[in-house]
Amino acid sequence: MSSHLSNDEFFTKLVSLLETRQQKGHGSIWLTQKRLTFDESSASKPTDSPLADLEPPSAPLPIVVRATDGNSQNKDRKKSDKVKLSTVVQPDDLEAFYTRYAEVCKQGMQALKKRDRSKRKKQKQGKKKAQEDKK
Repeated sequence: MSSHLSNDEFFTKLVSLLETRQQKGHGSIWLTQKRLTFDESSASKPTDSPLADLEPPSAPLPIVVRATDGNSQNKDRKKSDKVKLSTVVQPDDLEAFYTRYAEVCKQGMQALKKRDRSKRKKQKQGKKKAQEDKK
């Protein structure tokens, strides 16, 4: 994976990724986030406690946000076909980032179609009728 994008570049590319998925009419986009681990060499904590690694850090840690289209490398696909985006969000910028992140995700999900559950309901009703007939 290449270096992390700036937050603005991340949003620009995420919007284009969502738009391409909408145009195709199918496909998945994976959005993940996790805490960025800290450099243990800079933290000079004595490790007297056996659970020292479970203690919360003294300062808030940045977060890595990733997006991918979920295309894995197969025989048929080239590695360049998979879209991978990532950015690092500093603790001070989290509120503004999540506000914009929510807006982008909502806009990208507007074109989603509601699932057709009528088949499932018909199957359920058919099973209930069959059970009632057995009684």
